[in-house]
Amino acid sequence: MMRVMHTQRTSYHHGHLAESLLDAVDEIASQFGLEAVTLRACAKRVGVAPSSAFRHYEDKRALLTAFATRALNQLVAALESAEQQARRCGGNALHAVGLAYVGFALDKPAFFRAMWREETIYAQDADYVAATRRLAGCIQGGFARTLTDEDPETFSPQELLAWSSVHGLASLLIDGPLAKGKDREALMTAATQMVQALDPALDRPA
Repeated sequence: MMRVMHTQRTSYHHGHLAESLLDAVDEIASQFGLEAVTLRACAKRVGVAPSSAFRHYEDKRALLTAFATRALNQLVAALESAEQQARRCGGNALHAVGLAYVGFALDKPAFFRAMWREETIYAQDADYVAATRRLAGCIQGGFARTLTDEDPETFSPQELLAWSSVHGLASLLIDGPLAKGKDREALMTAATQMVQALDPALDRPA
């Protein structure tokens, strides 16, 4: 199980070192891939001695566990924010949530790739487990409250269809062939068309 060491961080001139190290993970992984991430490389990027990094994360798996936990929590926040914003503005909340999911992957591909890579993290870590349950609850709750939900404790076929569709498209756009030669605007246009195509299958008006 991961042990994240919580220590006083006031001595660090750049603020919260634990969070800064996670920022470094994002930068390195976005440029070179998650395989290139090490505690020493992150410490060097932040500008501290490796010993300082090891006071917060005992090893690379602990660091990546915290990174995956952050990713899950940020994804949930993005989905919930999209749903709330759509309702305030009178928009289509389901479309907004689906596009927020794809947009998160496009804007934060390292986060998106890290969330489910259990072979590289401590999957039983309490914070990580809580974050996975938070995302599951968001999806089980009517795909972030955009679908009729009769049982918030299970995934309905409609919830699974919506989730698998946007997750699959997001994966294809960041790691598959669909993104070649296209900018973000073009990719989000394609995502919009796919999300709209879900309406008949979800028994929703187009």
